[in-house]
Amino acid sequence: MSRAFVNDDAGGEALPEHRYPLPPADDPEYLVAVARALLAGAGAGDSAGAEEATGFVFGAPELTAQVQLIRDDAIASGDERLEQLAERFLRRAGAGKQ
Repeated sequence: MSRAFVNDDAGGEALPEHRYPLPPADDPEYLVAVARALLAGAGAGDSAGAEEATGFVFGAPELTAQVQLIRDDAIASGDERLEQLAERFLRRAGAGKQ
């Protein structure tokens, strides 16, 4: 077989939907999972991949309530990095500190 038709990168990096698995859209925890995926993507320097996998952009206003809860949990558990990411998300969404 010609080398032109061989995928040398097979088995490489997973597709965004595999890096950020989500429950079905009708799952009650779907939006929380989307928010966590966006924050995880931002923390890993892969916001574009997380946005592609979720269909939401980092700072989507419709996720404000979920990100506020994640931020509050991060504060309670002392996870400063997650708190920073959540604050950045909320600023972009226009929610700021609340």
